[in-house]
This record gives sequence, structure tokens and C-alpha cells, in this order.
Amino acid sequence: ADYLDNGNNKMAIQQADKLLKKHKDLHCAKVLKAIGLQRTGKQDEAYALAQEVAALEPTDDNSLQALTILYREMHRPELVTKLYEAAVKKVPNSEEYHSHLFMAYARVGEYKKMQQAGMALYKIVPKNPYYFWSVMSLIMQSISAQDENLSKTMFLPLAERMVEKMVKEDKIEAEAEVELYYMILERLEKYKEALDVVRGKLGEKLTSELQSRENKCMAMYKKLHRWPECNALARRLLLKNSDDWQFYITYFDSLFQLIDESWTPPAEEEHSLEGEVHCSIEQAVNFIEERITEESKSSRALRGPYLAKLELIRRLRHRGCNDEYKLGDPEELMFQYFKKFGDKPCCFTDLKVFVDLLPPSQYTKFIRQLLDVIPLAAAAENEVALPVDIKALQQHLCVVQLSRLLGIYHAMEKKQKLAVVRELMLRYRHGLEFGKSCLKTELQFSDYYCLLAVHLLLDLWLEGEEAAVWQCLTLLEEGLSHSPSNAQFKLLLIRIYCRLGAFEPVSELYSSLDAKHIQHDTIGYLLTRYAGSLGHYAAASQSCNFALRFFHSNQKDTSEYIIQAYKYGAFEKIPEFIAFRNRLNSSLHFAQVRTERMLLDLLLEANISTSLEESIKSMSLSPEEDDIPWKDLRDNRDLTVLFSWDPKDRDISEEHRKLSLEEETLWLRIRSLTLRLVSGLPTLGHTIQPKNSEKTAENGVSSKIDTIRALLQQLEAAVDSGKKFLEQKIQYPVLGPPPTRMAGFFSNGSCQCQTSLFYLVSDIYELDTNGLEDSAEIQERIGNSFKSLVERLTELFNKCKGDLIEVRDGTLKTHPNLLENLVFFVETISIALWVSSYCDSVLRPFKSNLQKKKKKKKESSVAMPPVFTHFLDYVTELQTLTSNVIDHIKGLEIILTALKLEELSLKDTLLLQEEKKFTKTVQGKVQSSYHHSVQEIGELLKKRLDTIKKLKI
Repeated sequence: ADYLDNGNNKMAIQQADKLLKKHKDLHCAKVLKAIGLQRTGKQDEAYALAQEVAALEPTDDNSLQALTILYREMHRPELVTKLYEAAVKKVPNSEEYHSHLFMAYARVGEYKKMQQAGMALYKIVPKNPYYFWSVMSLIMQSISAQDENLSKTMFLPLAERMVEKMVKEDKIEAEAEVELYYMILERLEKYKEALDVVRGKLGEKLTSELQSRENKCMAMYKKLHRWPECNALARRLLLKNSDDWQFYITYFDSLFQLIDESWTPPAEEEHSLEGEVHCSIEQAVNFIEERITEESKSSRALRGPYLAKLELIRRLRHRGCNDEYKLGDPEELMFQYFKKFGDKPCCFTDLKVFVDLLPPSQYTKFIRQLLDVIPLAAAAENEVALPVDIKALQQHLCVVQLSRLLGIYHAMEKKQKLAVVRELMLRYRHGLEFGKSCLKTELQFSDYYCLLAVHLLLDLWLEGEEAAVWQCLTLLEEGLSHSPSNAQFKLLLIRIYCRLGAFEPVSELYSSLDAKHIQHDTIGYLLTRYAGSLGHYAAASQSCNFALRFFHSNQKDTSEYIIQAYKYGAFEKIPEFIAFRNRLNSSLHFAQVRTERMLLDLLLEANISTSLEESIKSMSLSPEEDDIPWKDLRDNRDLTVLFSWDPKDRDISEEHRKLSLEEETLWLRIRSLTLRLVSGLPTLGHTIQPKNSEKTAENGVSSKIDTIRALLQQLEAAVDSGKKFLEQKIQYPVLGPPPTRMAGFFSNGSCQCQTSLFYLVSDIYELDTNGLEDSAEIQERIGNSFKSLVERLTELFNKCKGDLIEVRDGTLKTHPNLLENLVFFVETISIALWVSSYCDSVLRPFKSNLQKKKKKKKESSVAMPPVFTHFLDYVTELQTLTSNVIDHIKGLEIILTALKLEELSLKDTLLLQEEKKFTKTVQGKVQSSYHHSVQEIGELLKKRLDTIKKLKI
């Protein structure tokens, strides 16, 4: 066992063998040997050994524990349940084995059996937790039941009765048990009863979370629309803590509900269960003013009361009341707020919510007013006034962010914008003074200046200023050199490099972000969207692996979390874990990565290192199966991960999100259908007796071609939907979601090529079934398909021609679309070759039959059917075309190597010396990345060319 712990698996196997020589029935040694075998990749031997021991139904703890470890490593948790079922039968009174059995069921989600195992445990050892394990398993049955009705009428009421029994017998001990009772009542929509539980004696047990009882009461009041209670409770909690924002929201919500219902407090008795209720705007105004007065006396400055006042103004304006309540002028209030909290980084995000209260005509005046109160000092007459300390710097940064949000920078001319960029960079470099003592992992105080300057330059780039994008990269690389942990710099660099078609620097940037766990799903798209499409195949494989590893381990990990939740009685977390698992399983990104990963593997290996058939078999792909949950696809991407200070009309909107999800789903459908069509090719293999329909149906091959024809129709439909979608000509914001590859796929002709290739498969199949004799028409059709395919592929190649990087007026311009077209060309030619090898497998037997006939008749004039010449011509043309592309790529490599970037006269003499060195680095990275792409594409095409050469019937 020690050897196994230290990872020395071979020694562990040897030691186990020694032991087994002396005692050949030592179960535990056998299992430990099996673990060693499993870890050295001998899965089958390990499984055989384990089953040998399992068949004997061991009951010693060591063997059971060891087998559990082994099955877990084999990803076969269902075998653990069988193991403990047997053990429990033999040792029926063992608390330990029963609880292991319960946890084994929990791992595989067998809720009904968990319920039974929980009760069995409670009978042996009447401990409360075991009883409630059983109750929780009923709730899990209700959550997982497909039939809503069943869970409301059977599982939940049964769970409720089980808990009520304990309540009546006064056996409720722990907080978790009360939580569980509350959870059942809430799911049964018995809100009144739930409220009574929380407010009653049982509610006193709810102590582990701060304000746990109050929050639960509030939730129930809201469900029951008991606004007086909501209002009174919120008011009471705000008196305790006037900085708790959620209660201000509830206070206002309930206040306006009461006003709309014209509720009046009863004359005699209490206003409500929770005490005094406010039901008029005057009361609210006074209440907020009192909170502000109170705040001014407190030792620590609180933001809540001031923001609550702005929130009240906003709501009153929304209702059409303007200023009759004398709350003050929002502009003045925001100014005062800035004076109080301007040096806190949160000041900007606080005020961002309320800028709508300012009239646009006041924007510039408001900004000037803020600038006037910041202590700035200028060294000389005409120089920029700089902040004197970190506090002043934070205040100034807040104003700059607000200027961007109010659109002041957007309205400027190009010249003004460039001047602002210069000023921001000057401020950025000056601010570095304050951060000299910062650690490598800390951000510099002035980083946002640099980011804002880059945003301004991005505006210029989108307006057609080509040099601006290089300056963006230059400034970001400089920023990153001073602040190596700034994720915003890295994310923006990733986006811009990808827009320029350079993927090489991105891998390193992304791995330095050190994305953890769920981030592989939320920001993984930044990586997987571009790696393959820019020809970095190795990096693409790797980035798909990162993501898939996370998604697959999530399955296993979630079971462990659920088990821990049972052990510690954190029942309310269990449904959350299940929801989390489902959210990841139906993740759009997961489906995309699975599909692209398989297409990529086929592209790199099928008919190169392994046959297409083997590749497809190893992925256990079949054309009939579709494992993507189309109805439940969830877009878990974080599209706001990049900071943006843009005004609302330029920022990413809900509409953009919806459209992006629609586009991603359409593209995924096209990719998934392409993959399934390719996976159908090997199934059309040679098991056909021509003209003998009964037998064909038995062999199931005719149904295979039907599957392919059906998929082809679906692909046509998906392509039509895709084209319709693109007619809308949607432009996402530059930092919004990246568009898919769909537009390029249609416009460069890859789509038409790939669909006609799959139609060709259907024709060849028909030729195969009808034989060569009376199939002149089909043969001619096939010949024409071959011709038009070569034309289409040549056209696609023409769209790949041109310089990838060109120097124009002293600035660089990259053409990523040419690179994407090349990548599509390689993919399309690969599909063409897989289809050709199917043609080859059909035509070869025909040819050898003809040759046999020829020998029999001893005639030299058996006419060769035209399809053979068509095919040979086609293969020869494919070979010529591929050679031409390879030559073109060699040419590109030579041009890229010869491109002397140093000589680019960087016209912008505004560039400082230190910036120039970063510009050089950036351009070098882009050049090297293109070179790398072209090399990888060239290598792959050479391998494909070798497979073409083998296609000579």
C-alpha cells in the first residue's frame, strides 16, 4: 500500500505477487495488485482480478475499501453498490457497511434505494441524521421526477409526513432538520406553514447564518404578498444596519406596493406582525433622511443611506413625481457622494447606476465640477496637473471612468482622442510611482488609465485607423510588464491578438490567467473559438483537453460534494449541487468543445496515422446518435468578463446575448451534423449483395444510407437557417461575444463543397447497389460531381491567396480571413479524401471483377466503364491542387520570414522610446504566430497529399 501511495505501481505489483505466493487467498493483496495494474494502464487485467475478489463477496474492511478505490479510479461507481449490497446481506447489523452502501447509492444517484438504505440504517441505529437522510432522498426523488404532479402528490407529502412525525414526538435536534422541513414546505408551496415553522419554536434553531430567520421570513412574506410585514421587517433591519442594500430594495418595493393598494394601518391594533409599517412617500423620505443623519454620527462612513436617497429619487421619477418631495438635486447629491467616497474604487460602480438621473446637457459641467475638488498639482505652467497622492489618483480615475461612461470621449474628434490617450498614458506612468512597493501579484494603482487609453484607441481602430490597434497592443504589453497579474490586460490582449489572427501569444496569456474550475466553462470560449480556426492545431487540441477534463471531472466531483453535504447535514446545498451539475452538462461550450475536438482529431489522424474507421470507433461515434441536449443548451459564457465603460447604447445588450446564443447554436448544429455524416462513411462498408433487397435490409446497410440521407437533409436545413441568420448582418460590440466561423464557412465556398461531397456519397452508394452495367446515368452524374468539386475546391483555394501580413503606409495590416480560409480548405480537402477513399472501396472490387472477366474471355477489348476514368482524373486533379496549395504555403512562409518588421518606419513619432521596444515585441509575436500557423497547416497538407497518392485504383 505504501508503494501505491508513493506512485511506485510496479513495486506494488511485485510485492503483492510475493504475498500471494505465500497466501494465495489474501483478498486484499489481490485488490492492491489490481490497483497497481489499473494505474499502469492494464485495465482489463485489473478488472478481471477485481471481479475475482468481488465474486467471493468479501466482508473484511480492507478489501472493501481497496475495491472502492479501484472502482472509483475505473469510473465504475455502480460496482461499489453491488459490493456493499452483498456485504450488508452477510453482516446485516453493521452501521458502517450500511452507511457505505447509502453513500455508494448517492454516488450513482439512486434516490429510491438511498431512501430505503437510510431507513434500514435508522432501524439498526436510531440516530436522527439517518432518518433525515431518508427524508432528503425523498426530496431528491421529487426533484428528479419528470412528472411535476407526482412530486407534489407523492414524494413531497410523504417527506412532510415523515418530518411531522418527528416534530410531534419532539425529536427534532439539529438546525439542518429544521432547514429540511422548511425546504419541503416551500417546495409544496405551503408558505404560511413554512412561515409558522420559522417564526415558531423550531425557528430558534436557525442560528448558523446571520439573519437566517429574518431572510426566510422575508422570503415567505414576499411569496404571500404580505407587503406590510415586508416593509416593517425591512425597516426594522435597516435600523439595525443602515448599510444593508437588499433591505432598502425590499423597503422601497413594499412601500410602493402598499401605496398602489392604498393600504392604511388599522386604528387600534399593531400595524403588522413585524411592527410599524411605512405606507406613504413622506414617511419614506423622512426615514431615509434620518438614516443619513444617523450615518453622519457613525465612526465609519456608510454608503447605503446616500445611495438609498438616489434610489428613491430614481423610483419617484419613474412614477412621474419630480421634485415635490424636496429630496434635492441628483447632480448635487452625486457630487457630495463623490466628495465623500471618490477615493474608493467602488465609487464609480455606485454612481454608474444613477447617471441616468443627469440631463445630458449637464454632463460636461458635472465632470468639471468633480475635477475641481481633486487635489492636483502641476509642475510647470502648461503641464498636466497630476494627483498628489493615491487618494487623489483614485478620485481622478473615477472621474475619467465617468467621462467615458457619459460618452464625452466618444464625441471627440480623432485629434482630441489621441491627445487624451497621451494624457492618460502620462498619468498612468506617473501613477506607477505610487506602486513601487507593490508585490508582483498586486495591481498597480494606475492600471485603469492604461486600459481606458486602450479603449479609446480601439474606438479609433474601428473607425478605420489601422495603426491604432498596434498601439493598443503596445500599451497593453507595457502595462502587463508593470502589473504582471492584471487579468484585464491579459483578456484584452487575448481578444485583440485573436482579432488580428495571431494565436501563438494567446496560449501563454491564457495559461497565466490560471483559470480555475468553472472558469473553463465561462471564459474557455476565448481560447477554443480561435485556436483551431487560426491553424494552431496542437494548441487547439490542448485547449479542448483543458475544457473536457474539467467537464468530465465535474461529474465525479459533484457526487463527492453531495456525499459531504449528507455527512454534514447541509441538505439545502444538495439541490444546488445537482443543479450545478446539470448546468454544466447542458453547457453550450461543453457541446462545442466535444464536437470540435472530435472533428479536430479526425482532421489530424483519420487516414494518416489510423484509418477513419478506427478513429471513429475509438471515439465511439455513430451517425444515429446525437448526444447534444438541444432543448436545454445553456449559454454559460461570461460575456462581460472584459471591463467596459461604454454608455448603454454602445455596450453589450440582452439582445446581443440572445443573438449570439442563436448564432452559436446554429453553427454547432452544422458542425455536429458534419461530424455525424463523416462518422457514417465507414458504416457504408462492403456487405452488399446487389439487387437482392431482402438481404440488404437484413444487413442493415440500406438503413445506414437512409441515416446519411436524413442527416444530409438536416444539414441543408441548418445551413439555410444559418444563411437567414447572417442576412441580419449583426455587429456585436468589439468587446462583446466573438462571432462564429459561420460567415466565412458560407462565403468562401467550403459549405457548398462539403454538402456536395456528402451528396456524392449517396450517388456512389447507388452505383454500388445497381452495379456497373445499366448505370450510365449515375456514372455521368458522378463524373459531373467530380468536375464541379474540383472547380469548387480551386475557387476555395483562390480565396486563400494573398499576403497574410502586408505593410501599408508604414503600418502593418493582417488578413486573418485568409488564414481562416486556408484552415477551411484543409478541412474540406480532408473530407474530400475520406469520401474518395469510400469511392475507392466501391470501385476496387468492380475493377478486379472486370479484370477477371477479361482473363476469362481472353478479350482485350472489355470496355472500361467511364466512372473509372472520371475517378482517376479527379484524384489526379486533387493531387495537383493540393501540391499547388503546399507550394503556395511555402511561398507564404518565405514571405513571412523575409518580412523585416524593424524597418517599419513607425510614423507615429509620438511613440516614446520605451514604447518602441514593446511595439517591436508585439509585431514580432504576430509575425511568428502567422509563421507557426502556416507551418502547421503546411505539415498537415503534406500528410494529406501522401494519402491522395495512395488512391489509385
